[in-house]
Parts: sequence; C-alpha cells; structure tokens
Amino acid sequence: MDVRSGNPSLKDEVFEKGGYANSGRTMTIQGTVNKTFILLLLVLATAVYSWNQYLNNPETILPLILVGGIGGFVVAMITIFVPKAAPFTAPLYALLEGLFIGAISAQYEVQYGGIVFQAVLLTIGVLLSLLLAYKSGFIKVTQNFRLGVVAATGAIFVVYLISFVGSFFGFNIPHLHESTPLGIIISIVIVIIAALNLVLDFDYIENASEKRVPKYFEWYGAFGLLVTLVWLYLEILRLLAKLRDR
Repeated sequence: MDVRSGNPSLKDEVFEKGGYANSGRTMTIQGTVNKTFILLLLVLATAVYSWNQYLNNPETILPLILVGGIGGFVVAMITIFVPKAAPFTAPLYALLEGLFIGAISAQYEVQYGGIVFQAVLLTIGVLLSLLLAYKSGFIKVTQNFRLGVVAATGAIFVVYLISFVGSFFGFNIPHLHESTPLGIIISIVIVIIAALNLVLDFDYIENASEKRVPKYFEWYGAFGLLVTLVWLYLEILRLLAKLRDR
C-alpha cells in the first residue's frame, strides 16, 4: 500500500501485517464509519461519567486522568502492534479515553464556562468540512502533502515530549503553554496540523478498503480516526482557553 498517514496507528506496515483478504468479508468505508460512530458513543458515555464524577468531587480528577490517559495509551499500543485485536481493544480504548477527556473537559469548563461546547462544535465542524473537501477533491493528498503533514506531526510530538520530560526538571518550552500572542499562534498551527491528519486518515481508510484488507480493519481504521479526533479536540480546547485568557 503506497499511502501514509501522520497518525502512528495508520501505517503501511500495520495493514500489510493483516494481509489482503482474497475471500470472505473485507473492510468497507461504510463499515468503518459505523464503527467510528460506535467508538464515539463509547467515548461520550465514559466522558459524561468522568465529567459528573469530577463536578461532584474534584479530587477524582487525578485518578480519572491517570486511568484514562495511561490505560488508553497502553491499549493503543496493543492495538497498533496487534491489529487483529482491534475489535476488542478499540472499544476499550474509547472507554478509557472518555474517562480522560471527561475529566480534562470538566476542569476546563469550570474555569472557562461554555468552552467545552464550543470545542465540540468546532471539532465536528472541522471533521465535516475536511471530509467534504476531501470527497469533493478540493484537497488532494499528494506525496508531498503526506510528507509535510507527517514531518510536522513528528516535530510536534518531539516538542511535546521534550516539554513533558523537561517539566520534571523545571524546564518549560517558552510560549508553548502560555497565552501570549506567540503561544496562541503555536496552538493555531498545531490545530491545523492535527486537522490535516484527518485528511490523511480519510485517504488511508479509503485506500485500505480498496485493497480489500480483512474486515477487522474497520475497527482498526475507526480506532486510528478516533486517535486523531481526540488530539484535535484537546488542541482546540487548549487554543480556546488561551484565547479566553487574552
């Protein structure tokens, strides 16, 4: 398969490990859409639970973030390295991410009233707009486009990793988490890169379905798309918070 995605879960090697299905049920775009919808419902269910838990007892935020964040990361790694497990691990990942997102969202909502609703609407708007642009051919996924988005995504990952490790030693990357004009510009750029990853995900799922990969890759494709959507939502939430601080 000659396509690439900035999403670490949607890589050529992963689909190749699954092999191509010469007979029987194969991956379809509609099937992937249906399973993405199921995963989003699971995220919503645990996010609402986590949200209510935090509002009733703010001290629960740390356990919820740790269980959801660390648990989600572990399950995501299992899904990436064992794609056949996606029908089981993708829903579990969605449930864990819901705990994480719900707690984080509630914390933002308490500080900035109405911000979560705005972030959700913007995330949905970006998703639908880019899907329409992709399907209409307005956005062409060329090799240079892929390489640019993948490189930018990798750079963001490195910066976040340095920031995370540096926080343990009292080192902070200037403006990255600040509400300065430059900090807002940085967040806008990150949101754009996260959004462009959705386009690569659309392209990757479409190509995978054309290659007639096994049916379980519908869950895997839905999982990969969810990873990007979660990232996009959190970055939009962060950007809105910075704008509110101004």
